[in-house]
Amino acid sequence: MAGKQMFHTFKEAATAGAHDELPMLPAGVDPQLHLGKHDRPQPFHLICEKDCVLVMMSGVAKVHFAQGPVRYHKAVAGDFIYVPARMPHRVLPDEECVQYRYKAEHAGLEAVAWFCQSCGVELHRHTWDTATTPPQQGYAEACEAFDGSDDLRRCDCGAAHPATGFDTARWRKIAADMKNGDA
Repeated sequence: MAGKQMFHTFKEAATAGAHDELPMLPAGVDPQLHLGKHDRPQPFHLICEKDCVLVMMSGVAKVHFAQGPVRYHKAVAGDFIYVPARMPHRVLPDEECVQYRYKAEHAGLEAVAWFCQSCGVELHRHTWDTATTPPQQGYAEACEAFDGSDDLRRCDCGAAHPATGFDTARWRKIAADMKNGDA
């Protein structure tokens, strides 16, 4: 997992869970490299305080942007997708895919958000500081709050949105391992 000087991308991806965003390089390397495997739609839009770059290593996906003039980018193996700071985005795979996310070692604030599928308004946002909270812990807390509240999933336009139904146990374990220096 994290902290390796060398690793085999697809061997590591075979052990990864959906949307894990596993840190791959030793501390002190900037930018950091995070491995993600996507076999289902990302359950939220990720918002990073700083710019990041997605690199598609395998598969086909759409990177959806909730705001801005470009709403999606179709991505295939070999593509690099620049994601500007504070741009809500999510990965929607057409088939299982593996990607790297390059982001600052000290990434600052991160958030996840959900947007109404009917009118596009932001339903809920959960923000944390990556200096004290690993991203995976933020993902788990956000999904658990969203899934646990009918109010967070109901839009003023009247649309009701389903819970993510995402099992957050793996994210919690990754976050605990990161805090303990095991990841």
